[in-house]
Amino acid sequence: MSRTVSVVTLALLLSVARAGAQSAGRPAVDVHGGHTASAASDLLVSRVREATSIYRDLDRATAAGYRQFGGCVSGPEAGAMGVHFVNSELVDGRLEVDRPEALIYEIKNGVARLLGVEYITPVPVWDAQNQDLPILAGHHLQYFGSPNRYRLPALYELHVWAWQENPNGTYVDWNPTVSCDGAK
Repeated sequence: MSRTVSVVTLALLLSVARAGAQSAGRPAVDVHGGHTASAASDLLVSRVREATSIYRDLDRATAAGYRQFGGCVSGPEAGAMGVHFVNSELVDGRLEVDRPEALIYEIKNGVARLLGVEYITPVPVWDAQNQDLPILAGHHLQYFGSPNRYRLPALYELHVWAWQENPNGTYVDWNPTVSCDGAK
């Protein structure tokens, strides 16, 4: 295969992936690192805010079964994710906008501020129950493989920065406006 054909083939594959096509049984790769704003995006953010406004109070989140999972997540990209509080009972292979599996907080000087949510479903559970890749409110979840630094099994996940703007995109994992400095 010539180099020109390979480049054209690669461009075609990326174009199809961006359109949401399945790729080797995994979600399409978002080569731009985020989604553009749309009415569906605004609707999802509004629904997340409505469903999670009560959890701006961390005590209410823990009373509802959310427990801290590890420390503040910073990593190879600019910024951080923050501190995840996961309700393990919700990590069951079902995805519901009004019931996010994880709440994400920035904790500074003992004060927790809700930033957004993360929807999570284990790959083996989802794949055993569904032929299609997971989509929530029009958004493909990302594939997060195993092994990984958290020792988690492979999962599908989607961040929604509903309470803290992310200049890189509402659904991008890493948020450059979030910091782990001062987190406990």
